[in-house]
Amino acid sequence: MSGGVDSSVAAFLMKEGGYSCAGVTFKLFSLDGAGRGKACGLPGGVSARAPRNCCSLEDVNDARDVAYRLGMPHYVLNFTEDFSREVIGRFVEVYEKGSTPNPCIDCNRYIKFPGLLRKARELGFDAIVTGHYARVEKSGSRYILRKSLDANKDQSYVLYASTQEQLAAARFPLGGLTKGEVREIAGREGFVNARKRESQDICFVPDRDYAAFIERYTGRAAEPGDIIDSAGNVLGRHQGLIRYTIGQRRGLGVARNGRVYVAAKSSADNTVTLGPEESLYTKSLVAGSINLIACETLERPTRVLVKTRYQEEEQGGTAWQTGSDSLRVEFDRGQRAVTPGQAVVLYDGDAVVGGGVITGAG
Repeated sequence: MSGGVDSSVAAFLMKEGGYSCAGVTFKLFSLDGAGRGKACGLPGGVSARAPRNCCSLEDVNDARDVAYRLGMPHYVLNFTEDFSREVIGRFVEVYEKGSTPNPCIDCNRYIKFPGLLRKARELGFDAIVTGHYARVEKSGSRYILRKSLDANKDQSYVLYASTQEQLAAARFPLGGLTKGEVREIAGREGFVNARKRESQDICFVPDRDYAAFIERYTGRAAEPGDIIDSAGNVLGRHQGLIRYTIGQRRGLGVARNGRVYVAAKSSADNTVTLGPEESLYTKSLVAGSINLIACETLERPTRVLVKTRYQEEEQGGTAWQTGSDSLRVEFDRGQRAVTPGQAVVLYDGDAVVGGGVITGAG
């Protein structure tokens, strides 16, 4: 229970279904006065100067309020060290190498689902419940992750790394509801968070200044380097790879005829490559750290629908496994700004086939 309306209504629906439930809130980090994530104790460690974020004392109190209203015990679990290592540490490391990570997926993969499942077993519970908009069904011997019925809220993309063990225990009671219906239930039940706004930012960087956060976190300034074109000609100087993303057009500090974009970044020689719009398109990608849900392996080239970002429509393509922990995707038509570090998720209709972390394009 994060303190938000979704997890609160998920808890309510399980109680209404006759289940015995307990609420769990994860303490993942706090923000010190400089805005740097750091390990801390339980709720009192949150700085009063920090911007509102999903791990605030207010959120813990909101979760506890709803749990008590539902007659459920409520636990706060301290995962700050794990979160610092598995999520913030990965985020910083990947960014410094020139890629663009998705820490929300890493949080689900390495912290929330394994942590929640362990706690459920310690307490003698049979299932874990979250407020994600997704569905789980069993098909033969496998558990299948499916999109939510509300396409506007579907969160199957960020759950692609779920294991069969986790999906067997997972319950997503919001998978058949819309956000409006969820808020209506919360309002009817008098939940304190019925109209609470959603957080759209990375929780430990609420001001969205990722470069500044990384410099504060590491204690070192990003190293400047050359901005070049596809032929290797030097066009100017950049202020650190962490300040640029694939497809970026503004803030490049280079005067050129016509629009140019960040087409590539290289940590090997610390360069940012600019190019025209057409340089952003690729017909293929490769990915590692894969997780397959619908099958054990992709034994042959498979027709799939593909997402390379959370907020985008699926595109047609063909995927095949190239190793025990890698796959390749060929798109039916070129895709714009495929970005290393982001997740590629494969679908068969509304079912998640699996996915991985993009390691390269083209």
